[in-house]
Amino acid sequence: MNPSLLFVYNADSGLFSTVTDFAHKILSPKTYPCKLCAITYDNFGIKKEWEQFIKEMKADIKFLHRDEFLKIYDIANASFPCVFAEKDSNIELFITDKEINACDSVEELKKLMTIKLTQ
Repeated sequence: MNPSLLFVYNADSGLFSTVTDFAHKILSPKTYPCKLCAITYDNFGIKKEWEQFIKEMKADIKFLHRDEFLKIYDIANASFPCVFAEKDSNIELFITDKEINACDSVEELKKLMTIKLTQ
């Protein structure tokens, strides 16, 4: 049985954060702090290639913003964006911020996910 995967963005939830993030991605994309957002979303929403990949994955997938995650989980020194695996009420780091930040495209992120899921 595959674990549940919890993707955590390096961005907070809420209207103000959404508007600020949207502007930041347009005005200064190289300094935008959430590579997961930058790779998987464009200015019009989720990228179709990523959306299709998520639908085809053999895992339960959840997405949370950083503030939402920290309200639920007591994980010291978590660095975002990242992916956690949940299995049998345990949560552990599955993909680090460094691994996500090394990706520059949906294709690279999909490759990383595929490799991690087969290990």
